[in-house]
Amino acid sequence: MNDLVCHCFGYTAKDIEQDVLKHGRSTLIERIRATLKAGESQCATKNPKGR
Repeated sequence: MNDLVCHCFGYTAKDIEQDVLKHGRSTLIERIRATLKAGESQCATKNPKGR
């Protein structure tokens, strides 16, 4: 279970699973939102669809 879920941040299904086990819920979306809000996203270059 290591399927890439987020190209921009490199998160895999396993990352989400481990995050839920550690925190009782996934906190990855909060990290993604904070990075996007800070204007530090690299989605345009890392995501094959450019978003």
